[in-house]
Amino acid sequence: MEIVVVGMGYVGIPVAALFADVEGFNVTGVQRRSKRSGWKIDHINRGKTPIEGEEPGLAELIKRVVEKGTFKATDDKSVYREADAILIAVQTPVDENHIPRYESLRQVAQNIGRHMKKGALVILESTVAPGTTDNVVKPILEEQSGMKAGVDFNLVFSYERVMLGRLLHNLTKLDRIVGGITPECTRRGVELYSHIVEAKLHATDSLTAEVSKVTENTYRDVNIAFANEVALICESLGVDVHEVRRYVNSLPNIPGDPAKNPLRMMHIPGAGVGGHCLPKDPWLLKYGLDAYGDFKFEPKVIVESRRINDSMPSHMVKLIGDALNEKNLEMGDAKITLLGVAFLPNSDDTRNTPTYPLYKLLKERCADVRVHDPYVEEYEDMKIGNDLEATVKGSDAIALVTRHNEYKELPLEWLKEKMKTPVIVDGRNNFKREKCLKAGFAFRGVGIPRK
Repeated sequence: MEIVVVGMGYVGIPVAALFADVEGFNVTGVQRRSKRSGWKIDHINRGKTPIEGEEPGLAELIKRVVEKGTFKATDDKSVYREADAILIAVQTPVDENHIPRYESLRQVAQNIGRHMKKGALVILESTVAPGTTDNVVKPILEEQSGMKAGVDFNLVFSYERVMLGRLLHNLTKLDRIVGGITPECTRRGVELYSHIVEAKLHATDSLTAEVSKVTENTYRDVNIAFANEVALICESLGVDVHEVRRYVNSLPNIPGDPAKNPLRMMHIPGAGVGGHCLPKDPWLLKYGLDAYGDFKFEPKVIVESRRINDSMPSHMVKLIGDALNEKNLEMGDAKITLLGVAFLPNSDDTRNTPTYPLYKLLKERCADVRVHDPYVEEYEDMKIGNDLEATVKGSDAIALVTRHNEYKELPLEWLKEKMKTPVIVDGRNNFKREKCLKAGFAFRGVGIPRK
C-alpha cells in the first residue's frame, strides 16, 4: 500500500513512521521547502527525527523505517498520483478575530484533487471547525478531480490525540474516532488505522468526529479556566490552590457504581495555556456553530473560559510587579528573566506559548527582559539563552513559565548568589513558598497566598 502523509509536524511525522513500519506499506511524507520547515525533508531522509525533547521510541523508529526504505520525505506533489491513502496533517490556526485560517488546507486539498487516483482514501487529521470536511475539503477535492466523494474516492475525518512526550504511545494505545462521509468511507478508514492502533476504533460520521475533536480540547480548556479562576480566588483569600485541588481531587469513585459518587478532577492552574490545540479549538467549535448551525447563540462558558486563560500572562505581570515592590524596586528599573519558552515541559514545542505574550507585556514596562529555555533556540523576536547561569545572572526577578526538569531542583542559594535582587514568581508551582521566603526571596505564585 502506498501512503502519503502531508505535513511533517508533530502529528504527521509519528503517524507516517508508524505506517512505514507496517509490512507492505510504503510511506512518503510531503513537506513544503519553506524557510521555517523545509529542512525537515533532508533531516528525515537522513534517518533523523526533527522533533526535539523527550520522545520515547520516535528517533529509533524513524531511523529504522528510513534505513528499511519504507519512509522518505519530499516536496514533490506528484506522489499523490500513486497514493492509495493520503493523510492531511497541516496546521489550521485561527486569526486575531478567531476565524479559521485554512490557506494551507485549501492549497493541499487542491493539489491532492489535481493528482489523486480513483478509489483513493483521503483522511483529514488536521483539527478543523465542525462542517469543514463536508463544506470545505470535499468541494475542493471534487472540483479539482472531477470525481464524486463517497463514490469515486473516499473521504474521512479522523483526529489524533497526540501529546508531546508520548506521541507514539497515544497514537497506538488510545482509542481513535473515524468519521467518514459515507459508511463505506468510514469502513475504509477503520481498516487503515487498524494496522497501527491497538485500542478501539470508533466508527461514526465526519461531522460527529469533527465536533468530538474540538469538544475534547474545549473541555480541557474550560476546566483549566475553572482552575485558574479558583487560583485567583485562593490568592485573594490567602489560601493555597494546590492544597485545595488536592482535597477536591481526593473524592474517589465508588468502584461498583461510580455514577453515584463521580470522580473530581480539578486541573492545574498556571501562567497561561499554550499549544496548537487549546487556544484555538474552542474558537473552531464556535465557528462551526456560527457557520453551519441551524440556530445561533453565544456559547458563553466556552468564550469566557478562553478569556480567562488568555489573561493569565497579564496576571503574571501583576505578580512580578507586586514582588518587586516588596524589594522596593519599580518594574521600570528591573531586569526580568523568564524561565521556559516551550508550552510543554521538556519539549521544544513553542506553539501559542504563553511566554510570548508575557514577554511582550514586560518589554513595555521593564528595563530588560531575558528568556531562557534548554530546548528552544529561537521564537519570534525573543532572544533566547540556553545557558541558565548566564541568563539568570544580574536579574532582579525570575518568572517561571514552563516547568522543565532543569528548573525543578534549582538551588535557592545558587539563584540568590547569581541574581541582583532575590525575587521569584512561580507560574507552575515549581518552588516551595516557605523555602523561598526562608532563603530571603520575595515570592509570588499563581494561586499561592501572598502573605
